[in-house]
Amino acid sequence: MATYAIGDVQGCYASLRALLNTVNFAANDRLWLTGDLVNRGPSSVDVLRFVADMGDQAQTVLGNHDLHLLAIHSGTTPFSPGKTLLPVLAANDCDELMHWLTCQPLLIDDADLGCVMVHAGIPHIWDLSTAIGLAGEIESALQGDDSKTFFKHMYGNEPACWQDDLSGYERLRAITNYFTRMRFIAADGRLDFKANGGLETQPENFAPWFAQARPEPINRRIITGHWAALGLYQDSNVSSIDTGCVWGKALTARRLEDGAIFSVHNQDTFPEETA
Repeated sequence: MATYAIGDVQGCYASLRALLNTVNFAANDRLWLTGDLVNRGPSSVDVLRFVADMGDQAQTVLGNHDLHLLAIHSGTTPFSPGKTLLPVLAANDCDELMHWLTCQPLLIDDADLGCVMVHAGIPHIWDLSTAIGLAGEIESALQGDDSKTFFKHMYGNEPACWQDDLSGYERLRAITNYFTRMRFIAADGRLDFKANGGLETQPENFAPWFAQARPEPINRRIITGHWAALGLYQDSNVSSIDTGCVWGKALTARRLEDGAIFSVHNQDTFPEETA
């Protein structure tokens, strides 16, 4: 049995199937997905159905594009869906798929594998137990009776710096941004939301989230996606595996038991416009 973590699929269903074929994915293997199952690629609804149908064999965390889709489906967001999300919203099983997506976590921790997975990363200002607890706050908001109000307040860049005494929807928005949008962060925990390129776009007084010194070690390998412009990045504590499949590059997997890396070049045919 092996566990394969795969970077952001973003509707690239053919590429996902090709990568699973490449690793000879078996019935007793497990699949981890770093979030952003949907948007921009041509087959978001097929990706959702495939992963949902895998049941306990597959685990995914939620990314910012997944949350955006849920917000649109809830009817609370003023943002219009892009063309690649319309087939999801028009599908006969849309409500079922959205219920399944809502039930997915923001963080998956496996002590036996020595790995923890989130979409964008875990900031240096949080230890593992704090991160697990804060992820649980978002999961409770998503699955609670007042989820529509959460979606109404989810968007925005403020507060840009974490404070333990944050409350209400400012607190939930900040947690969501750290887990699903973070790239560059300051030593005091402030997030930068403008720079979304590679390391060469690092703003002054900021560093990549994984480069800031941690007061307390996580004692896990942190598995993330989200940062396609970074490409495959690995150090002693982090594996960032979004390699830009949706941008015509590659879809990448890391086998968690031994760290082996597998990739396939994009296999999908893209629509003329993506959103």
